[in-house]
Amino acid sequence: MAMNVKSSDEDEFGVMSEINTTPLVDVMLVLLIIFLITIPIITKTVPVELPKAANIPTKTKPENITISVDVSGNVYWNGKLVADRDSLIQRVASEAVKVPQPEVHIRGDRQARYEAIGRTLYDIQRGGMVHIGFITEPDRGLGR
Repeated sequence: MAMNVKSSDEDEFGVMSEINTTPLVDVMLVLLIIFLITIPIITKTVPVELPKAANIPTKTKPENITISVDVSGNVYWNGKLVADRDSLIQRVASEAVKVPQPEVHIRGDRQARYEAIGRTLYDIQRGGMVHIGFITEPDRGLGR
């Protein structure tokens, strides 16, 4: 603790012009100790290894299958219109038995309903495909 000693000629009841910072330092040290004790308790989580994200350009291989979904929900297999969901599942099932299994790239229109793309994804999974990816345009910062 700091103590202010006055000489005998000064008035005993005079105003003290210095700020006493000792209580402030004591409070700050107590808060620092509390934070040092509680931070390890707060940061304990389940130990999992998070995946590393990387933007990898698409490697176009001849065996890759591109499935497009337009605004109205029509499905295209490598640029050709697919008649219905059952024919899509049959095509996927015939490709799924190949070794190695080809990749399916889904290109969904920006204005397409999620329902149409989700239904297409479900049909591809029902057909037995394992390697499915989505093709997107890179963000060019245009603010659209």
